[in-house]
Amino acid sequence: MSLSGFKMSNTTQAALWMIGAIIAFTTMAIAGRSVSAELDTFEIMLFRSLIGIVIVLAVASYSGAIRTIRFRKLRLHLLRNICHFTGQNLWFYAIITIPLAQVFALEFTTPIWVMLLSPLILQERLTGLGLIAALIGFVGIVIVARPDPTNLSPGLLAAAGCAVFFALSAIFTRKLTRTEGITSILCFLTLTQAVFGLVCAGYDGDIAVPSRAILPWVVVISVAGLVAHFCLTKALSLAPASTVMPLDFVRLPAIAVVGMVLYDEPLEVLVFAGAVLIFLGNYINIRHVGRRVQN
Repeated sequence: MSLSGFKMSNTTQAALWMIGAIIAFTTMAIAGRSVSAELDTFEIMLFRSLIGIVIVLAVASYSGAIRTIRFRKLRLHLLRNICHFTGQNLWFYAIITIPLAQVFALEFTTPIWVMLLSPLILQERLTGLGLIAALIGFVGIVIVARPDPTNLSPGLLAAAGCAVFFALSAIFTRKLTRTEGITSILCFLTLTQAVFGLVCAGYDGDIAVPSRAILPWVVVISVAGLVAHFCLTKALSLAPASTVMPLDFVRLPAIAVVGMVLYDEPLEVLVFAGAVLIFLGNYINIRHVGRRVQN
C-alpha cells in the first residue's frame, strides 16, 4: 500500500485496520444504547439481521461470491448461530444495563474460554502454560466483576456469559471454515438470526417497529457489526495475533472515555486493573501458541 511513494509495513496497515475495528465496535455500543428505549434485544437482533441479509447478499452478488454459497454442514451452522445469537443478545443487554468499560473488559475473556473449551470440542491440547494464562485471566474477571450478593447484577452475568457464547461461536466457526467459505457462513448467519429474532421477538405477538428517529441507529448497528469483524479479520491477515491483540485492547480505554463523556460513567481503577490481567492471560496464551506453531 503506497501513499506518495511511502510504503506502509504490514504492521502499520494492521494498526490502521484495528483503528477501524475499534471505531466500529464503539459505534455499535453507542447505537445499541440509543435504540434500547424502543427495542428489546431480540428486536434489535431481528432488524440488524434483516439489514445484514441485504448487505451480505448485495456484496456477494457484486463480487461474484454468491455462486460459492453452499450449506454442507447445516447442523454445525445452526449450532454456531445459536451460540452467536445468544452471545449477541447478552452483549446488547449488558451494554444497556452496566458501564460499557465493564462489558468490554469481560468480553476480552472470550479467547480464554476458546482456549479452555477447544480441547472438549476440537480435541486441541491444553498445556500447563495455557492453564496459567487462564488462571491469570480469571483473576482479572474477579477483579472486574467483584462478585458479591450486593453487586452481582444480571448485567454483569450477561457480560460474562456473552464471552462464553462468543467463544463457542468462534470454535464452531473454526470447524466450519474447514469446509465452508466465509460468504456461506455469513449468509447462513444473517438468515438464521433473522428467524431467531423473529421467533423470540414475536412470541407474544408484539414486535416493535423502529421509529423514524431510531431507524438510522438500527442501520448503524448492522453496518458497524459487519465492518468491525471485517476490519479485525483484515488486521489478523496482515499481522500475527500477538501483534493485533494489544491493539484491540485499546478498545477498553476508548469505550471507558465514551462512557464517561456520554453517559457520566465513572472511570474505575479496578476495571482497568482486572482488564490488564485478562489481557496478560490472553497475551501469554497467544505467544505460547505462536511458538508452538513455529516449532
